[in-house]
Amino acid sequence: MSAVIEAKGLWLERGGRAVLRGTDIALRPGDALALVGPNAAGKSTLLRALAGLLTPARGEVLLDGRPLPAWPRAAVARRVALVAAEDTAAERLAVEDRVALGRYPHRGPLAPFTEDDRAVVARALRLTEIEHLQRRPLGTLSAGERQLALLARGLAQDPAVLLLDEPASHLDVRHQLHLFRVLDEVRARGVAVLAVIHDLQRASWAPRMALLHEGRIAAEGSPADVLESEATGRAFGVSVRGVPVGDGPERLWRFEERA
Repeated sequence: MSAVIEAKGLWLERGGRAVLRGTDIALRPGDALALVGPNAAGKSTLLRALAGLLTPARGEVLLDGRPLPAWPRAAVARRVALVAAEDTAAERLAVEDRVALGRYPHRGPLAPFTEDDRAVVARALRLTEIEHLQRRPLGTLSAGERQLALLARGLAQDPAVLLLDEPASHLDVRHQLHLFRVLDEVRARGVAVLAVIHDLQRASWAPRMALLHEGRIAAEGSPADVLESEATGRAFGVSVRGVPVGDGPERLWRFEERA
């Protein structure tokens, strides 16, 4: 199966500093990939480049095998949803209206909402368990509730690729577990999911993990392979080892500062 989205040799500078230095990454339909790395490694920059919001100096992003600039902007928005770490929408905007903005790439600028649009929005609210918040203004929500509204807006885009920047950062444990169940359901429908996750324990949810360090993918593979690699030790300055939990493949990771 060919990649639905792929970065080839991305070089990108921000503030006069090279953030991405020949980055390669690819996702196929139904993939789930956790992107990890130290602070300022360029993880959010890579997501924005994949979404077409930043233009690389060299290299390219391919969507369904075609360079991203060859796609109309609305067509990219129908295929790729970026759920950012923060929401800049108006504080007085109702949750349901915020989620409904995810339908705009699928409609003309003046086209009325259809029953199909309403059904997709309702499904996104239901999946994220925020139906009871739908008429609340965004400004009255907690950080975690607002994070779920952002996720619902991304799901309402009905994308082929879902890019998430720290989706669990403001969520309590129950909502984190629910979030990853939702992402499993989404990728079971064939959506490719790429999530930047700061918590390395939580990042091991995904069957694949990639470590971004010094502008390149320094390690990629199963969570066990990546977390216990020398590349991860160098990137974070820690020693990592997995401790088996019971008789299954699950592990708990222990992190110790390198001497």
